Amino acid sequence: MNCQQGYKFRANPSSEQDILLRQAIGCSRLVWNVILYENEIRYAEGDPLPIGLKSFGERLVTLKEKHPFLKDVYSQPLQSTIMDLVKSYTNAFDPKLAAEMPEFKKKKNAQGIRFPQNFKIENKRVYLPKIGWIPFRCSARTKKRAIEGRIKYVTVRLEAGLWYVSFNTEREVEEPVHEMMGEVVGGDLGINRWLALSDGSFFEGANAFKKYEDKLAALQQKLAKQVYLSKNWQKTKKKIGHLHHKIANIRKDQIHKATSTISKNHAIVVKEDLRVVNMMASASGTIEEPGKNVAQKKGLNRRIQDQGWGETDRQLDYKLRWLGGKLLRVNPCNTSRMCNECKHVSSENRQTQESFVCVKCGHAANADTNAALNILGRAGWARIACVTAGSKRAA
Repeated sequence: MNCQQGYKFRANPSSEQDILLRQAIGCSRLVWNVILYENEIRYAEGDPLPIGLKSFGERLVTLKEKHPFLKDVYSQPLQSTIMDLVKSYTNAFDPKLAAEMPEFKKKKNAQGIRFPQNFKIENKRVYLPKIGWIPFRCSARTKKRAIEGRIKYVTVRLEAGLWYVSFNTEREVEEPVHEMMGEVVGGDLGINRWLALSDGSFFEGANAFKKYEDKLAALQQKLAKQVYLSKNWQKTKKKIGHLHHKIANIRKDQIHKATSTISKNHAIVVKEDLRVVNMMASASGTIEEPGKNVAQKKGLNRRIQDQGWGETDRQLDYKLRWLGGKLLRVNPCNTSRMCNECKHVSSENRQTQESFVCVKCGHAANADTNAALNILGRAGWARIACVTAGSKRAA
């Protein structure tokens, strides 16, 4: 089995290296935005877009002639930017993926550059062409794990004023067999309780944004009253960026711990196939047809984003595959309103967020646990048996 894994560490570049890295990121952003702007004009005029690595690469050559400072930056990060733009366009025009069109990159957002070749790693330092040796820091947890596999490329990112270096590795491993082959569980993602399992257990969400929401609002109000681009404005802007970064790290850490526990103790996990992007669509509507309950929908969207449903799905998927397990996704229709005992579906069954009482048979249970049992049953024991049998044959 082909196993791809990433390792991320805090980097500590010198002041000179900081300038060089920021210059490389700025040049990469320029190449992306210029080519994207030209393509948008062609698309608006009805001309066919020259989407391809060759045509974009030729445009990079002309850009270097027009902007000589692009030659001061190592060429491979710029070429990687071209490859990313080609991939974004390819995915956007693929009807199966239905991805969004590429967007312009802004200086204020987290960005990075990628080095696919000519890098070196030695004694907690990484060598990048035209940058030099950059030390990176290992925490107490990351010291215990060594970088395994062949390093495909190195990525350097600037997030909230902090530098990070990531190593994307690839290695071939034997097809794993899960130690808990007979363990199957259903999971229901929620707002108040992040994840409820069909065995009656719960995992509480980090609710990081909710915890720091007042502090974030106070900083944003302070920023709005300050002079734009003044020193105090920049200091407050930096604090807001650090707080957003802290919230994201708290959320991701909680999801990592919970998904690791679930994937180790269960060979098959069944969850709802949620379209999170569609669920978080704005309810504002238009001027002619304004939306209803807009404020409530915005609050719901914030809570969904705070729980990290999309990241939960991603982590469960790859962690189960690494251990020889399987993540099954089922239709979420009526899983919260259906009685697990008599299968009666009614909106009156769930009158509160936590309690479930069937109006037909009188079955009472925790609403999230009842939904998790419905999700597990919807996967079908025949389908689960096939997945389990296939894993045993692979062993």
